[in-house]
Amino acid sequence: MTKSRNHIKKNNFFEKFANAATKFTGSSVAFIAATAIVVIWAVTGPVFHYSETWQLVINTGTTIITFLMVFLIQKAQNKDGKAIQLKLNELIAAQQGASNRMVDIEDLSERELDQLHKFYVTIATLAKKEADIHCSHSIDVAKELNESKLKTNKHFKK
Repeated sequence: MTKSRNHIKKNNFFEKFANAATKFTGSSVAFIAATAIVVIWAVTGPVFHYSETWQLVINTGTTIITFLMVFLIQKAQNKDGKAIQLKLNELIAAQQGASNRMVDIEDLSERELDQLHKFYVTIATLAKKEADIHCSHSIDVAKELNESKLKTNKHFKK
């Protein structure tokens, strides 16, 4: 039990640090600070006679910061992506008539996603036949619904 609590505390620390660092690095203050560092470095060029060491300072600094930022940005994107997927899953699950097959499709293979894409192309094609933009189709019943609408609905173009 102690190990799991320590593990949670470590994850919480990194989570908090990553969130704070991501927020800071995306701020105007961070941009101004980075710009100031580059300006100071450029102004000191004549003092150091534009030496290789002078150039190495900025190259090394920017390389290290870029390397670390890649991981912070990826963590933030992973978290945001997961949150968006969960929100979309909730919307799908809450909608009557929505296809529950869409929940967690991010885990499907590329081939399976291509197959679903073909269904949506079909739905888009069917929707283009409608004059009423408020009509909609579910992936599960698109063809049947379209056929019945063609017979009974005056909103379709002939």
